[in-house]
Amino acid sequence: MDGPARHDSIPPVADDIAPTTVDPSDPESSQHHTLKYHLLGPSLTKSGQDDVDQKKVSEIIYEASKGSKFFNNEEVKDKNLTIKINRILAKKRQLDRIDLTHDLRKADEYVQKLELSRDLTQTIVHVDCDAFYAAVEELDRPDLKDVPFAVGKGVLTTCNYHARKHGCRSGMAGYIADKLCPQLIHISPNFEKYSAKAKEIRAVLVKYDARFEAASVDEAYLNITPYCEEHNMDPDDVVQQLRAEVHEQCLVTVSAGIAANAKLAKICSNKNKPNGQFRLPSDRASIMSFMKDLPTRKVNGIGRVFERELDAIGVKTCGDIFAHRAYMSKLFGEKAFQFLMAVYLGLGRTNVQPAEEYERKSVGTESTFKEMSDPQQLRDMLRHVAEELEKDCERTQFKGRTLVLKVKLHTYEILTRQVAPPKAVHQTDDLYKFALPMLVKLEKEIPKFTLRLMGLRLTSLISMKKSNIDSFFTPKPQSVARKPFMPAGEGEWEQWPDSEFEEAARQEKQDDFDTLEKMSQEYKKEYNNTPKPSAAAHAGTIIASVPAAIPEDKGKEEQEEQEERWDCPICSQPQSADPVLFNQHIDGCLSKQVIKEIVRENASPSGSPQPEKASGLGQGKKRGRPKVADPQPKRPKSAFFSR
Repeated sequence: MDGPARHDSIPPVADDIAPTTVDPSDPESSQHHTLKYHLLGPSLTKSGQDDVDQKKVSEIIYEASKGSKFFNNEEVKDKNLTIKINRILAKKRQLDRIDLTHDLRKADEYVQKLELSRDLTQTIVHVDCDAFYAAVEELDRPDLKDVPFAVGKGVLTTCNYHARKHGCRSGMAGYIADKLCPQLIHISPNFEKYSAKAKEIRAVLVKYDARFEAASVDEAYLNITPYCEEHNMDPDDVVQQLRAEVHEQCLVTVSAGIAANAKLAKICSNKNKPNGQFRLPSDRASIMSFMKDLPTRKVNGIGRVFERELDAIGVKTCGDIFAHRAYMSKLFGEKAFQFLMAVYLGLGRTNVQPAEEYERKSVGTESTFKEMSDPQQLRDMLRHVAEELEKDCERTQFKGRTLVLKVKLHTYEILTRQVAPPKAVHQTDDLYKFALPMLVKLEKEIPKFTLRLMGLRLTSLISMKKSNIDSFFTPKPQSVARKPFMPAGEGEWEQWPDSEFEEAARQEKQDDFDTLEKMSQEYKKEYNNTPKPSAAAHAGTIIASVPAAIPEDKGKEEQEEQEERWDCPICSQPQSADPVLFNQHIDGCLSKQVIKEIVRENASPSGSPQPEKASGLGQGKKRGRPKVADPQPKRPKSAFFSR
């Protein structure tokens, strides 16, 4: 399984565009610098971009989007973040003038408590497909292997490594990618094809861990500790064998990270991409050394906003966290303090389980549309969303005590409001009745109230499933999202606050994808009317044989934007043509249905190398540490975009 050259270290985010390399004496220059960094997008740390001039990329994005509603909204958000950071710095200056001995002692005690919980007995693997959508497309079109191409038009869902060398990456607006790489070829996504290939890959993974955890369509976590013990194999050899089997049977390559916990394994899987693996030794010294120089942005749960806040106080790497431990809880809150201390120590969860076993926290739906301001149309849309949410509630068998309204203004600003009805609700009439006053209040508060998106979500869920004698004696999943870290003791579950930060980072990324899609639509008319350089003129006969995407008729585009529906390849139900929402839906279907089918197919002695183990796990038997069970922490719903 030879592949491109692999790297022995994770490069930091490009220094020439780092968030703090600005002249504080020039506020305007500083503001433009931070905005340019923000506009680089959520996928700045993607593999395959080590030699990309990110400063050039940021300049192109900045100039191309300047003057748009998206740009104006991002500029306002960036200014607000700068104001927030200035407040954080002012508070830090105040703290510098007082005695923090008590806070320092409290932080040290917490670190000692965390150290006692360190578990080095498990071997966790994070498997990540290499440019998954692009790799699947290359199987049908070998002529694409040596040219830069991307899957997706409005927003790239992924691109191959040839395109990444030009600065293209998932989550980037298509017209921006074309400016970076004029010869870039765009392929329309085929989700049914990707789902079928994902099923093939998971059929291999289940042989190594019957209870593997699908994090998205193209990545998964496995605990290979039992497999290594039963087959007397080294983890490196097991993962090499797994990757070779995936390549042989599925014809795509995967990269993998091997470490003592899921957090470290995910970081490691990106280190030798593509088509490689990296193992972090399971000893404290190696882990601490690994985390010392790791940029904070590399950690799942630290997005662009949190990165800038940490950078402002001098925390650029995970090793910098410890020196600022006395400030953390006062500047960012107790949960952030707990999360960051665990990051500094390289601690994370060791439990791995099927995604459907995690406790559901909410049920929601949203709809994206062209700018809408007519009050009656907005009410009709609200009822439509309420009807869709009732369908989801019926499908998942949940109702909720808290109803959340989400709207996106025509300026791309996102607002949420929530209400607690006197009883748990799920029916359309109730949802509409309690959501309408929130909408009316927003209309009164905001002049020229115009929306692009509307959504409803239920939280504080209550199951509507009828109880039976078996479920009465089955322990219910515990919600740990609001609880601080609790080191595992006798008969206790390990509890980590990571899930909230991972969810926040995921939501930040998802909002970016959604907003970029709208930005792309905003420029589509202008872009399609601009002559596009011929692909053949840039890359010779290799490109000439590959048909480029042809812009569709404007009237047809507008009709499809209003009426187009995509059938889910898993449940066959029509879904919104919004890429982000469609990806989310498919992820849910894959996690709930495909994994069950794979496990069922491989549960027989002839289909699984560890049938007795799988059976035992299915009956609730614990794996790994005998005294530590799974708290079933919240697992964020991962976006469907390839790494």
